[in-house]
Amino acid sequence: MSLAFDRVSLVHPNGYRALADITLKIGAGERVAVIGPSGAGKTTLLRLMATALRPSSGAVKTLGIDPWALDKTALRQLRARIGMVHQSPPLPLRQRVVTAVLGGRVGTWPLWKALASLAYPADIAGARAMLERMEIAEKLFERCDRLSGGQLQRVGVARVLYQQADLLLTDEPVSAVDPALSDRVIGELSREAQSRGVTLIASLHAVDLALHWFPRIIGVRGGEIAFDLPPEQVKDDMLRELYAAESAFVPTQSGPAIGTAAPVSRRKPLCS
Repeated sequence: MSLAFDRVSLVHPNGYRALADITLKIGAGERVAVIGPSGAGKTTLLRLMATALRPSSGAVKTLGIDPWALDKTALRQLRARIGMVHQSPPLPLRQRVVTAVLGGRVGTWPLWKALASLAYPADIAGARAMLERMEIAEKLFERCDRLSGGQLQRVGVARVLYQQADLLLTDEPVSAVDPALSDRVIGELSREAQSRGVTLIASLHAVDLALHWFPRIIGVRGGEIAFDLPPEQVKDDMLRELYAAESAFVPTQSGPAIGTAAPVSRRKPLCS
């Protein structure tokens, strides 16, 4: 079992309830998409999975381990087995792309190798191969602060692919990428998970990508699980209800949104 949540809730210090009474099991090798409106609790759910947040109540097991029963060394070792792609990758802006990608394995390298790689990259060929999968290999020696938002997201994905993690978590990894490249990026993540038999969980606003690439769809609304179904059982009326609070657009499987705005999956990207 990759992940198990038993009646997990999270309440922030200001009293805001982000998640309520979540019970969930995700097996090894599963590919799961988490969808829902902004503020539904998707990012909080992924951060709990990544052991970046501790639940207010309930029990979490990540890769079969209770992370909060571990000492600091064991917790650090567990976190090294988890690959997390952030919507805004936390990459040092003056760092070169090759160094950012190789940073995916810093948690498993001895200190001397990690420090040496800052001066001379330890595996240029390996970093280039991951960037080629993201169609951005030409930026190998570019500085991160010279990349667009979409390019930075693809570097973040390349970093996690290079990491070879046992659990892949992605939080809106293609929100700034154009539709054609978005499909390529999610496809590469899916193929990586399938080829190595590891678990992939992706929070996505693009419903069409979720339905196309993932055998299991979890809808989240108001900090609770609204549905947990295979894609063929996710109907348009379920999506309308899930996104009802985002009244300007309600994504459907058939394409155009209900209302005047474009569907979530076809909104113009911030940059590519």
